Amino acid sequence: MKKIFIAVAFMTLIGNLKSQSITDTLIIDEVVVTGMRVEVARKNLPMNVSVISQEQIDEIQESAVLTMVSRRIPSLFVNERGVTGFGRVGSSSAGNISVRGVGGNPNSQVLVLVDGHPQYMGIFGHPLPNNYVSSDLQRVEIVRGPASILYGSNAMGGVLNFITKEQKEDGVSGSMRLGMGSYNTQKLMTNTGFKKGKFDFFISYNHDETDGHRDNMDFRIDNSFAKAGYKINENLKLTADFNIADMKGLDPGMVDSADELFVANMIRGKTSVSLMNSYEKIEGGVFAFMNFGDHDFSDGWKSNDENYGVSFYEGLKLIKGNLITVGFDHKSYGGRGNIAFPPTNANKWLSVTETGAYLIAQQNLFDNRIILTAGGRYENHSLFGSQFIPQTGVSINLIDNMSIKASYSGGYRSPTIMELYLFAPNPKLLPEESNNIEAGIANTFLNGKLKTELTVYNVKGSNLIVMDYSNAPPPSRKNAGEFNHKGVELEAYYNPGKVLSFDFTYSYLNMENPKLAAPEHQLFTGFNYNLNKLSFAIQGNFIGGLYTSTSSEVLNQEIKEDYLLLNASVKYNLASNVELFVSGKNLLNTDYQIDYGYIMPGINFMSGVGIRF
Repeated sequence: MKKIFIAVAFMTLIGNLKSQSITDTLIIDEVVVTGMRVEVARKNLPMNVSVISQEQIDEIQESAVLTMVSRRIPSLFVNERGVTGFGRVGSSSAGNISVRGVGGNPNSQVLVLVDGHPQYMGIFGHPLPNNYVSSDLQRVEIVRGPASILYGSNAMGGVLNFITKEQKEDGVSGSMRLGMGSYNTQKLMTNTGFKKGKFDFFISYNHDETDGHRDNMDFRIDNSFAKAGYKINENLKLTADFNIADMKGLDPGMVDSADELFVANMIRGKTSVSLMNSYEKIEGGVFAFMNFGDHDFSDGWKSNDENYGVSFYEGLKLIKGNLITVGFDHKSYGGRGNIAFPPTNANKWLSVTETGAYLIAQQNLFDNRIILTAGGRYENHSLFGSQFIPQTGVSINLIDNMSIKASYSGGYRSPTIMELYLFAPNPKLLPEESNNIEAGIANTFLNGKLKTELTVYNVKGSNLIVMDYSNAPPPSRKNAGEFNHKGVELEAYYNPGKVLSFDFTYSYLNMENPKLAAPEHQLFTGFNYNLNKLSFAIQGNFIGGLYTSTSSEVLNQEIKEDYLLLNASVKYNLASNVELFVSGKNLLNTDYQIDYGYIMPGINFMSGVGIRF
């Protein structure tokens, strides 16, 4: 790893000597919102924020965005079991997100946002993996590392912010994509946008279904999303949205096991309303949100839950070179389940509240050559009382096309309702905590055609919630676990012109203790070729040192998996607004598992048509 770091650093410095005049580059000067809540140039943030653009989202022929995010973003991994859909929910499901080895199982340590609004379930505390579809999205921003200072609990490992589309130009526009593929897989994605004067509207509908690559692995989802905005004046805009998803997933259990067929019926929804302001010296907003769901599982579990809250934040640019972000948020989440251990908590509505206030100050020095950032969050939990979460960092831009960063950030996660009251419960649990130190260097050279970014990090955690079998049965949970993860992340993008482009990402993760859904090596490489009406894309994805079982799991043994996947797609523009596409996954027919006992699909194909209007 030391040799890689030295080589990339040397390449970066040489590139800088060749590109002194480059001042406006995508990887350095791109504006993002997730790292500070208000718009800030990416180079001025002390931490790493990755971006997946709408162009990259539009390249894929699948509706589930988490799958693409997992392949493209170093140190971020999402487990899968089938050809489409993540199926059931809970700690034993697919769709678990891990960032730098933090998260996975339980899946409540990485926070998912939609337009800045939290998206975790009221009872289990994890996000809703099937609800994030490509047709709704303008871009995705990812913070690899704790962001609890801004977003509170569940941002201990990192943040994914799915930013939805809105109609920009007057008139009507839209698109539709219809695809059919292996295992009787069918996908329909359609959306329409409308804008007239101060009013804009966007609506989408997605339908996915498949018979699955194994018997009794059917999956179906219908997902609808609507968003409306009204620009009150040049400085104020009111926005409201609503999403509802109805899904059914079958899980046959592990191969060659005696598990009974598991059937999950779920309805998940969200709604929010926000008032955003943007003035010369003040930028921010206030919003209210609510997530809700109903679940009916074949093992007898029935539940409904809610997660709602309000948030306010403002970015103040009152002094030249200074940005102060202040914010306040209040969340209440909980639910009711018909099964609990102990049974006395069954059918009771159980809930907790969290209230936080934060301040982050950013000071630009020497004509934006050095940017200092520091701040903290004061958090109060209805059960655990108060705690303070700090963050500090620096970004150095002494040369126009190079950015050097270093930061320290704290993170935490409050126990979920399930961990406190329902299954193997312990109402005396304390919040988990993490501390992340990272440093990185980003550069562009070859006249802005080649962009590289290198990050090294060390993240430590304490108070982790683990299962305690010492007095079983029944088992309980306790605060006992610790971790110490170190790693390297490398990103490189080469775009010599409109015809060709290359992507490359690699991450190395060193863990003291084995953990599921946290591979040691992740490598992604992508090649795109465009010529007139024809475009071709090929992607390779290598995963090494992935634990599918550890000594703490049911099998009581460590099992590792290494695999290489090759995917490709071809698109042909039949007309200016009509394209035909064919895509193939796992073209090497690799035999692999991500979750132990769940063999992944072999070669599979999808073909269809896309229409824009």
